Amino acid sequence: MVVKSELKLIKNLQQKKYRNENGLFVMEGKKAVEELLESGFKAYKIFTTGQELQGAKAFEVAPISMKELKQISSLKNPNGVLGVFYKKITTDLKLEGWTVVLDGVQDPGNLGTIIRLCDWFGIENLICSKETVDCYNPKVLQATMGSIARVTIFYTDLTNFLNATKVPVYGTFMEGENIHKTNLPENGILILGNEGNGISDTVRKLCDYEVSIPQFGKKTTESLNVATATAIFLNEIKRK
Repeated sequence: MVVKSELKLIKNLQQKKYRNENGLFVMEGKKAVEELLESGFKAYKIFTTGQELQGAKAFEVAPISMKELKQISSLKNPNGVLGVFYKKITTDLKLEGWTVVLDGVQDPGNLGTIIRLCDWFGIENLICSKETVDCYNPKVLQATMGSIARVTIFYTDLTNFLNATKVPVYGTFMEGENIHKTNLPENGILILGNEGNGISDTVRKLCDYEVSIPQFGKKTTESLNVATATAIFLNEIKRK
């Protein structure tokens, strides 16, 4: 039986305020929970309706009824495993290869997909502006499909970060140079902007180059979804 204080805590962790106050977040699903355990995330407690978990210590696991799980789950149909983990604190970043930077991305699904894309394309570091949606938002975590376990995510002031960087910075814009015709280095930074407004003027001034995805269809389509654009840009970077 789970105590009421634990149920209240887990329910509260759906809100950013309480995640920040407690330094905790919730991950749901057996596979995703096991991936976090394998990657070194420290578990606060893992609740299960009876499924066995690889990598979990006995004292970290607690039984929970499906009725109780439905009270605290962010899913319509909970799948039997819910893990509460300590947030990772990143203070030292070693930037090698390419790094993706997000300037004010707001949609949880977009951020989750971009994290998954970084994992797929071998991008180890994802830098986010402080205005970007919280990566521990339940909807973001579900969209990552466990990839958050393998990508280091760091929130910071982008002006300070970009002023300090020594690698070329590529901003993504509708009117930039065709990415297919751009000579790309082995190391660089790729910036993608807010879904509605794109990259802010402040960050744009710090870009060394402006690149774009060529449009082949009719000009009635205004822009691409930011996650879709990320996939195309990263594919081109890795292809070269």
